[in-house]
Amino acid sequence: MGRQPLPPATVAGMKGWVGRYVAHNDPLVAGGNFVALVLGWNQPFYPVYLWFIVGADAWVDVPDVLSAVVFLAIPAIARRRPLLARVLLPLAATANIVLCMKLLGDGSGIWLFLFPCGMLAAGLFRWRERWIMLGLCLLPLAVWLLLKGRLGAAPVAFGDAQMASIFALNAVSALSLVAFLAWVQAGTRRDAATPEP
Repeated sequence: MGRQPLPPATVAGMKGWVGRYVAHNDPLVAGGNFVALVLGWNQPFYPVYLWFIVGADAWVDVPDVLSAVVFLAIPAIARRRPLLARVLLPLAATANIVLCMKLLGDGSGIWLFLFPCGMLAAGLFRWRERWIMLGLCLLPLAVWLLLKGRLGAAPVAFGDAQMASIFALNAVSALSLVAFLAWVQAGTRRDAATPEP
């Protein structure tokens, strides 16, 4: 009892459910679904990471957790509207970063996540959809140019040492996300190179 691992059949069933949930006959949609699921699963943990840095003031990021619902819903949307799901993913990611910029402030470095937002948009579309891709790739740049330093003070004023730690957390996380997206996009591009059905 207590700390026994899950039975292999349960683990296999969970993997099967996740695989079926993100699956799509278009590899770009399937890759986007997988990214959306990973982002959705990770959203609730960010306030926990903040709690280790700032303690009880981590409450400031709790509204950000609600964005997990949007990310987790994207594979379901993709079943009926695959293009809408691919557009919604970078839009939701960019909107999430804008919210976090307001909640945490510019000094937190949360705006570094705008780079993976652009990269995400670049990997979700085909050549014939390049104008959609271009707009979604430029959106994070526009957000940075128009909003960085203009959203007002964050609800909580963190100390310099705390802000430096939050910046480091966000820098490492954003770079890790870039590496993850490169890995996923390499696989989806390989799969998408096969002729479309």
